[in-house]
Amino acid sequence: MKTKALRLYGASDLRLEEFELPEIKEDEILVKVVSDSICMSTYKCAILGEKHKRVPDNVAQHPTIMGHEFAGNIIKVGKMHQDKFRPGMKFTLQPALNYKGTMWSPGYSYEFFGGDATYCIIPHEVMELGCLLEYKGKSYYEASLAEPMSCSIGAFHACYHTKMGVYHHDMGIKEGGSLAILAGAGPMGLGALTYALHSDRRPSLVTVADINEDRLARAKALFPAEEAKKDGIELYFVNTANMENPAAELKKLAGGGYDDVFSYAPVPSVVELASAVLGRDGCLNFFAGPTDPQFSAKMNFYDVHYNSTHVMGTTGGNTADMLESLELTAAGRINPAVMVTHIGGLDSAGETTLNLPKIPGGKKVIYTHIEMPLTAISDFREKGREDKRFAVLADIVEANNGLWCGKAEEYLLKEWEQTD
Repeated sequence: MKTKALRLYGASDLRLEEFELPEIKEDEILVKVVSDSICMSTYKCAILGEKHKRVPDNVAQHPTIMGHEFAGNIIKVGKMHQDKFRPGMKFTLQPALNYKGTMWSPGYSYEFFGGDATYCIIPHEVMELGCLLEYKGKSYYEASLAEPMSCSIGAFHACYHTKMGVYHHDMGIKEGGSLAILAGAGPMGLGALTYALHSDRRPSLVTVADINEDRLARAKALFPAEEAKKDGIELYFVNTANMENPAAELKKLAGGGYDDVFSYAPVPSVVELASAVLGRDGCLNFFAGPTDPQFSAKMNFYDVHYNSTHVMGTTGGNTADMLESLELTAAGRINPAVMVTHIGGLDSAGETTLNLPKIPGGKKVIYTHIEMPLTAISDFREKGREDKRFAVLADIVEANNGLWCGKAEEYLLKEWEQTD
């Protein structure tokens, strides 16, 4: 079986290549990838190469396939797994494997297993860990986005709180409490916001702070404060760019400080602001992973001692978080499409990955069996002047509040030329 895949050979060395996959073993599964969403973690992997913790030292000789947020169809099943999986099944997967103490993961570590490919081979450990999941929904992009959504879901579950004089940890964000999402108008912040507003365990107040007015304007349009208020949640969007004392202004909204604060950017000023706005027993979740192993920022340790503030970090979700994401999406309670701003084909995956921080907007979804330059959803109408297919896509998304959707995906997969 031939595949076309974006492969990592070293730091900033990505190559789109066609090659032969080996025949699957009895404990492996062959799949057709349909969609993969590009994560900032993928960018970090690409620029670091073998210096990344999940990338093998011999990647130059055995290049790995990029991409870990993917979904598609099962093609062939090794005999060890034929009791549970069958050809034709749709799938998604939990990529944080942690198999026997390793940090290996698709998109970083495997020669024949990754999402930026037309076809790939799922190794035995994925099934052993229960990380290959049947997907019963219609839209592949939603299955791809279940992974980034699961990261925020896991972060919400991992937060904890204590009571004065009692050192038992109550897990999860504080129900009915105050929550701040800093650098929160980007794709992952919006994913966290849709979960905060519509999950079973909700705060009573949410503040989304950012310094990019365009991103904040989009967030306000997608999440009207009056709608949140109907569900009993006070929702604020705040631009802290020109505030003389942003910590004081944010704390004023929360009546003195926040129970839970998420830092969605690996920037010292954002982390320090997160520390400064914590209320008593406040939990700071440093969500955004830095590339610098010496990254550090100030934290108020007076508050750590006397106000019981605490800090933690999470990376990725687990299988239960993935399943929760899929269930909430299927029920229409959360909408991962709020994260998506660009669509492209496999031919655009390499350039997109290496330039991800320079490309504005949110999540970039790659459809691996089509050729299409990375295109902003907001540019569909303009592109439609030369290519009528983009005009149709513009009609579809504009009827859906400007968001990517299942109807748009269906049209794309039907009308764009397939590469295999």
